Amino acid sequence: MGLECVRMALDEPDSSGRRRPVEIKGSNFTLDLNMVIVAIGQGPNPIIRQTTPQLRVDKEGYIVFDGRGRTSRQRVWAAGDIVPNSETVIEAMGGGRTAARDIQLFLTSNEVQAAPWID
Repeated sequence: MGLECVRMALDEPDSSGRRRPVEIKGSNFTLDLNMVIVAIGQGPNPIIRQTTPQLRVDKEGYIVFDGRGRTSRQRVWAAGDIVPNSETVIEAMGGGRTAARDIQLFLTSNEVQAAPWID
């Protein structure tokens, strides 16, 4: 399984000064991958609510989580644009880093993982 990619370059500036990406012909290559997680949405994917009812979400469909990224489901953390109030790439990266630290803590301790405030 793989993901086919195409290298891009910036074209000359247009009348507004913006340089647009253009395909570099013949630059296709394949990344050998087992899984791809698409994270390009502007809001939560409704499939989460439909396929994972035990994962608590808010009224808009964002995953409910604590300050460490822990969710209502054991061994599931959330960060990025699937959680509320993560509006920038920097906030998403920070949330991912926080969750990664907590995952490491969980894996190296005997702590039971669950956000204590989530029923």
